[in-house]
Amino acid sequence: MNINNSNTSTGILIRFDDIAPNMNWEMMDKCQELLNYYNLKPVMGVIPNNKDEELLKYPKRENFWKIIQNWISNDWTIAMHGCNHLYDKETHKKDYFNYGGRSEFYGHSYETQLNKIRKGLEVFKKNDIKIETFFAPNHTYDQNTFQALKDSGILKIIDGYGLMPFTINGIKFVPQLFYRFLALPFGIQSTQIHINNWGSEDFKTFKNFIKKNREKIITADFAFSINKINSFYKVLNFSTEKTLKLIRFFRF
Repeated sequence: MNINNSNTSTGILIRFDDIAPNMNWEMMDKCQELLNYYNLKPVMGVIPNNKDEELLKYPKRENFWKIIQNWISNDWTIAMHGCNHLYDKETHKKDYFNYGGRSEFYGHSYETQLNKIRKGLEVFKKNDIKIETFFAPNHTYDQNTFQALKDSGILKIIDGYGLMPFTINGIKFVPQLFYRFLALPFGIQSTQIHINNWGSEDFKTFKNFIKKNREKIITADFAFSINKINSFYKVLNFSTEKTLKLIRFFRF
């Protein structure tokens, strides 16, 4: 996106999930080349201490943290994506956003969640990386998650419903709405990209999406700087949340 564009009502934030030493690096390299070609700055959701057995099956990049530092030097945003990426609680759709499924955070005590977050932050600190942004594996949170994040100095989350960034109890949210590439004609949204099981057709779809929508693509800093909190946007976010929750309730 042209950062001088005065339109602050439409934008797409490119968010990658499940970034870890063991992952589909062949596909990541292709995505990096594409993003650099268009000078686009994504958000990379890094698992600080990956223990997910499915991810551990992928090849490992020994210079992982050097790669992360190179991304930072290129103005890519590094977000914390959980701690170990291990699910040990069932939400029964009682998580904050009613996504359902299993969770790394939901259902644990405040102390346990705080410990998970701080252990993750220690890994980033050891590698000279400051973390301000978070999104949980499987989108699952509870109030203890939010309090633990606040008490750890993390006040930005890329998740939730709506067509505009919003703030709840001091935490700023940028919405993440869909599992597939979809550019809405209005609103600020984030993608959700899992490249680890991608094939050539998936990359082709992503490439076409980038080419078509590159002028709409924004940075994390730009997304979090937007502050539209009037009644119109509150109603818009509320309506979007209720609609998507209803669709997901009947679909799943």
